[in-house]
Amino acid sequence: MKPIRFLPLLLLLLAACGNPEPFHHEFASGHYSSDIVSCVPYAREVSGINLRGDAGIWWREAQGRYERGSFPAAGAVLVLKSTSHMHSGHVAVVKNVLGPRRINVTHSNWGDSRSTRHIIYDSMLAEDVSPDNDWTQVRFWNDARNVLGFPYPAYGFIYP
Repeated sequence: MKPIRFLPLLLLLLAACGNPEPFHHEFASGHYSSDIVSCVPYAREVSGINLRGDAGIWWREAQGRYERGSFPAAGAVLVLKSTSHMHSGHVAVVKNVLGPRRINVTHSNWGDSRSTRHIIYDSMLAEDVSPDNDWTQVRFWNDARNVLGFPYPAYGFIYP
């Protein structure tokens, strides 16, 4: 084969290496990791909440061990339910509360592509879009599209 045929593949592989520098946008900031860091050990480390298993079972596992509720608080873990799109659920730690329906979270392994799953988000906007204002439907900032993304079902918050 001619070497020129490999050029597009080489460029694609180099682009997939990612940018090791931190990034900051208005509603999301973070840094790239060479490894995919699962949301569960990341949330456990950041929050100090010592639960195991897939993110989607954290709500049940927290019962009787940690307080749970429907109001955000700094340091609390937001637990998303398992869905057909997100089989294991997801957890994110509240960094700060911006208002009754907006928070900043820190989390990892979030996104719909291999490259976004290598990002550890130091801060990302999340918004409650539930009809009863109880954080049972949450949208996260999608920086690539510059919008709040698809609504995800959530259980609520586990408090440290």
